[in-house]
This record gives sequence, structure tokens and C-alpha cells, in this order.
Amino acid sequence: MRKFFLFVLLFTYTALNAQDTTAVKQAVDMLEKALVERDSVAVKSLLHKKALFGHSNGWVQNKDEVIRDMNSGYLRYIVIDRQSVSIKMDGKFAVAKEWMEVTGNKGGTDFKIKLFVLQQWIKTKKGWQLWIRQSAKQT
Repeated sequence: MRKFFLFVLLFTYTALNAQDTTAVKQAVDMLEKALVERDSVAVKSLLHKKALFGHSNGWVQNKDEVIRDMNSGYLRYIVIDRQSVSIKMDGKFAVAKEWMEVTGNKGGTDFKIKLFVLQQWIKTKKGWQLWIRQSAKQT
């Protein structure tokens, strides 16, 4: 009986963790799509109120700045081409690691860059929200 209970407990934990991993992956996908489509409603809902969005050049934006620069066209993501993503869970926190190539425009200057992106997501009453993001250029 004890082995059965442990099996059920392990199975339940694994199933719940898989569901959360899927939900985080969906949130990552939705944020990237919203950034490309310049969907400020979706971006606003996916960014935590205290979100920090770090870029590979050292520039760091808060939630309001990300939305403002997206709406004004100062920073436009044209294509986000993800090569890979992995997600690690720890309770109400998740870390997403991505390799991607991004094409866009910042302040009138086109760019195409290969990035490693590290994101910390937090589960809130509103669902999974991006809390911290930092990217680095791939060498």
C-alpha cells in the first residue's frame, strides 16, 4: 500500500509539473507573438507589474517602457525565430532559457541578432507573468 501511495504521489506531482511547464511555454510563446504583433493588451497582461526587460546592449526597461516603446514604434520586433527553449520549474517560479535570432528595428536602425535569453516567470492570480528577462549576444 505504501508503494502504491508513493507511486500516486509521484505521478500526481509529475503530471502537475508537466501542466505548469506547458503553461509557461505557452506564456513565452504568447509574449513573443505579442511583441511581434505589437499587441499591447497581451504584453501588458504577460508582464508582471515590476517586470525588468534587459537587452543584450545593457539597456533595461520596466513594464511601462516596454509598452511605450512598442506602441511608439521606437522598438519593433519583426521576427523572433526561436531555435530552442527549455523550462525549469520551482513552485510558483519558472526559468525559461532560449536561443533565438531576432530581426527588428530600434530608433530607425534595423538589426538582426542571435541571442541567448534568460527569463524568470512568476505564477500570479493573473497566470504566468514575466518578472525578469535578460538577453546576451551569441558569440
